[in-house]
Amino acid sequence: MMRRWAFVVVMVLFAAGCGGPAGTDGSLVDDWSAQAEPKVFVPAAQTCHPTNAADSTSSMTLYNPVVCDKSHASETFHVGQFGGANASGSKPPAADSPAARVAWGECDTKASEYVGAPWRSGRLYVTVLLPTDAAWAGGARWFRCDLTETSDLELRADVRRTASLRDAMKAGSPLAHGCYQPIMKGDDVDVMKPVDCGQAHRAEFVGVWAAPETPYADFEKNDERAHRGCLIAVASYAKVPFDGNMKYRAGTIFYYPTEYEWGWGDRGVKCFMWSDRDLKKSIKAAGPSGLPIR
Repeated sequence: MMRRWAFVVVMVLFAAGCGGPAGTDGSLVDDWSAQAEPKVFVPAAQTCHPTNAADSTSSMTLYNPVVCDKSHASETFHVGQFGGANASGSKPPAADSPAARVAWGECDTKASEYVGAPWRSGRLYVTVLLPTDAAWAGGARWFRCDLTETSDLELRADVRRTASLRDAMKAGSPLAHGCYQPIMKGDDVDVMKPVDCGQAHRAEFVGVWAAPETPYADFEKNDERAHRGCLIAVASYAKVPFDGNMKYRAGTIFYYPTEYEWGWGDRGVKCFMWSDRDLKKSIKAAGPSGLPIR
């Protein structure tokens, strides 16, 4: 948000023959220094915040960053700038606009670079924050990319941290998705309970499938397409052929973006192998013997 300052200079005209204001040559302007150009507020990257943003707008009045070794709810890992046509609107881009998708795409890529692995492979989510209408009108063209740790796969609660998320997803990370024991509610998965892969489990994270560009309603009603995409991810992860027998080796559980996230441009579907029997080791690179035809 830009604060504009105004000042008024009152000049007194003296009659001819009267002395002018003090100065070496009587000039009215000799002792006036140039006024600095007003600056547009831009949030800082690699900073942490005591609360998580409630929506997609970041207000300067609510901006209160803290050092990341103190308790915080979210972390700004990147700040980008809209340019060209994406910066020409009279208001910040709408969540389902091409400009918003550009911002999301940059945040998506930078998040994985920041944490050291694909961010969707762990208990994390990304939020894109924009300037307020007033800040945009004042010249702000930034977008802010935030990361938040969540307590579980279902994103039911944010986790307060006392350390940065930089490199937090490198090998052996406790945030990484692994093996799970699904807790059912009727025919639906209610909770994915994380377990060690050496314990009895029926699900394992295998990767992310990139959904195609399609209206959200079409995507949401076509579970078979997402299932097939995730079966391809299972086959690649387990090192088994993706052929007509794949449907007899495993099923899938998948989590896909909300309609709001889809509007921003998120197409990442989190894929999990599902087995109808308990397993007691990972299927990673297990080959046909580790994921046999049933």
